[in-house]
Amino acid sequence: MRAAAQSHHHCRTVLCRDIQRQVRTRSTAGRDMAGKLRREVGFSGLIFASLGGIIGSGWLFGPLIAARLAGPLSIGSWIIGALTILFLGLTYAEVGPLFPRAGAAAHIANVVHGSLLGKIWAWLLFMFYIAIAPVEVTAVITYANNYIPGLLRGNSGLLAEPGLITAVLLLGFLFLLNFLGIRRVAQLFSGLGWWKLSIPVLMSAVLVLYSYHPENLQIRDWGGDLHGMFVAVASSGVVFSYLGFRQAIELGGEAQNPGRHIPAAMIGAILAGALIYVMLQWAFLVSMPPQQLVNGWGHLQFQGLFGPFAAIASLLGIGWLAVLIYTDALISPGGAALVYATSAARAVVANGEVGAGPGFFTRVSGKGIPWAGVVVAYVIGCLYFLPFPSWQKLVGFITTISVITYGIGPIVLLQLRRSVPDIKRPFRLWGARVVAPVAFVLSSLVAYWGGFQALSYIFGGLFGALLFYGLFRLVRGGTPGEPLGFYHITWIFPYFGGLWLLSYLGPRILGGTGEIPFYWSMLWVAILAMFSMFWALKVTVPDGQVTSYFEAMAEEGISL
Repeated sequence: MRAAAQSHHHCRTVLCRDIQRQVRTRSTAGRDMAGKLRREVGFSGLIFASLGGIIGSGWLFGPLIAARLAGPLSIGSWIIGALTILFLGLTYAEVGPLFPRAGAAAHIANVVHGSLLGKIWAWLLFMFYIAIAPVEVTAVITYANNYIPGLLRGNSGLLAEPGLITAVLLLGFLFLLNFLGIRRVAQLFSGLGWWKLSIPVLMSAVLVLYSYHPENLQIRDWGGDLHGMFVAVASSGVVFSYLGFRQAIELGGEAQNPGRHIPAAMIGAILAGALIYVMLQWAFLVSMPPQQLVNGWGHLQFQGLFGPFAAIASLLGIGWLAVLIYTDALISPGGAALVYATSAARAVVANGEVGAGPGFFTRVSGKGIPWAGVVVAYVIGCLYFLPFPSWQKLVGFITTISVITYGIGPIVLLQLRRSVPDIKRPFRLWGARVVAPVAFVLSSLVAYWGGFQALSYIFGGLFGALLFYGLFRLVRGGTPGEPLGFYHITWIFPYFGGLWLLSYLGPRILGGTGEIPFYWSMLWVAILAMFSMFWALKVTVPDGQVTSYFEAMAEEGISL
């Protein structure tokens, strides 16, 4: 009994260090900065934060790219993407409220698989969240080039020097809005949300009323379009468009009633977003003038390359609608950029809390503003404009890295069901033992559809960072009493390595060698995902450590 008690005490000391670090940092980071994040966000702020992230630049570009890849079956791409995000969202609806803290996603991996995986996931999420606001700002600049020529380099879609300067200034303005305080930012979410919802609905209705050609839905190439339907999920901005669903979780530390509001806001935003995107894709397909499809969907081109819906409106002579679309092309991506600028700052805070970044990342002003996170996220966000100066260059990469990071949710759900079965759960997912594996398989498939090049960049960078961390720890030495936790991350090596190898040997449409046929490769990915999930659940930290984490969280007053 004494040994067990000592072990339990050691677990509390080691695993719960991030909670103690969080509280200690907030109280001693500086005499003039002893603030904390305030719980001032209601249900409407949460749901419109998620909807604001979902209805961004994706609808302005995605339907055209998806139609080129899959023709009429592009509607299926949006449905598959919605189902993937819905299954993942259901797992996070239970897991998310258990971590009512800013940047909650960075803490989730840390609890179940130890500090080493927590650091890896924190940096992946760190780079992912910071990348989104620059993407949305790039979308704004891209559309603005239609009436302010010179922002882009010809028809390449790449930012020219004036466009780059404008992007840096616009991104800075959006990050400065964080200093208004979370309550006012949440009010902006709600106001922009109604506009962002109404314009796509109005536009779809008007286009179909003016031009309705159901014959456009005839499938000409079942084989090619079916392959394209899966590829479009990752590469045309489909899943990218749904990624905002988790904004409600990231603002959990500032939610008034996280237990009730986070699950409802997240699931509601996913369903509403899915309905809007399926409707948009259908309207795009049936309103297209048939003369534009002489060479098929794969060769569809417009004079205004970066404004497909506005181009259709112009072809149909609906000038006022084209103007409205170009106006919304500033507001929708701009609103999404504001959402992600807010979440990126919170992700920086979480990065510092789990020890993956410097302690000053956690500094919060007396008014509850994570000022250090705002500054860091803005500076790094500006750097993204240099290697990725176009919307298309970043979307596929972001989609792949996002579903990899989101995939930890189903694993955490099953582990928490086992280790803390009696903990209060504001939302309890029915059929979790089925939903969680399906969600993990779907997220693995979307990552695979992202293609060989994207996976190579992500895994190369990840293992390079892991090697650097190992060498740094070897030279400097680890924190006394804190184990490395390598055993708990052993599952990621066959998982990531298997995805990369299957992608290399997979179909040429994904950048592979074509050794494995398309559908057989998908089957192998599903098998790999199930095997990796089984392994991941075998190498989690002891159940007692997870219990200690939540006990420490309760002691520090971090309640659901």
